[in-house]
Amino acid sequence: MNQELHVVFGSGQVGYPLAEKLLEAGKRVRVVKRSQGDVPEGAETMLGDATLESFCHQACVGASVVYHCMNPAYDTKLWAATLPRYMDNLIAAASKVGARLVVLDNLYMLGRTGGKPMNEDTPVNPCSKKGAIRAKVAERLFEAQRSGEVRAVCGRAADFYGPRGSLTFFGEQFWKPVMAGKPGMSLVNPDTLHTYHYIPDVAQGLATLGCASDDELNGQVLWMLPCQPAVSTQEMVNRFGPALGRTIGLNVMPRWLSNGLGLFVPILKELKEMSYQWDESFIVDDSRFRARFSMKPMREDEAARATVEWARQTYGAK
Repeated sequence: MNQELHVVFGSGQVGYPLAEKLLEAGKRVRVVKRSQGDVPEGAETMLGDATLESFCHQACVGASVVYHCMNPAYDTKLWAATLPRYMDNLIAAASKVGARLVVLDNLYMLGRTGGKPMNEDTPVNPCSKKGAIRAKVAERLFEAQRSGEVRAVCGRAADFYGPRGSLTFFGEQFWKPVMAGKPGMSLVNPDTLHTYHYIPDVAQGLATLGCASDDELNGQVLWMLPCQPAVSTQEMVNRFGPALGRTIGLNVMPRWLSNGLGLFVPILKELKEMSYQWDESFIVDDSRFRARFSMKPMREDEAARATVEWARQTYGAK
């Protein structure tokens, strides 16, 4: 049987589970990444540099759908140099082979919303350097779609948590001390409402956009991916407690301290401009996606259990 080929660029927090979802759906899957590493059983692997246009063309040969799940290291200068090249190259490659391009994006380009829920109509209004970069790259995609250069669809998500989420706010810096019996660390205000996207929900949402018919998409290019209702960061921590079998304490790093440490710790310097997302409610409205595709996110307790089990296996309970 001639299986439809879906090509996934990136095999990190979202790319890996996305490839799993596509394999479960009976698709032939090619995972494209820079270096050797694990990919789901049954997927092809292709190694190379997506900043090279010729390589992207080669990687997409035969594809019906191409997924952009790449994200370089959390560095503003690197983003400015790399993200536009990724987008240009994948637009060109998908266009050349006639594939749909499915892009995973974040919400940085929306900036401050005054606590109003964000949906597909929320205007672009970046208030950070990273947000401005994301806005420019997203507009490149949408313009390519409008002009007929490529058939594209974009799914947006807020901060991740869940299995494989080692670089998230509920990643290594949180779980290592927790698994050692200590309080977790929070770099943000733990009391404001914030949408956290569960990684498997993001993967399923992208797979849904990739596998949907043109009629199902109904000409809509931008979608907010399915998510659980916004809660405080403290409430997220409280959810993990029952699955772990004990209450989890939370140490909150004061803003003045993280700003000071940012002079010496590069990641804290990079995070500084994004702290506004926890200064006010940061809420995603995914109602259009739910209505169109009848997809609900994982139940909160099940997601918490799966996250704790992954953390146990990864960071080792003591």
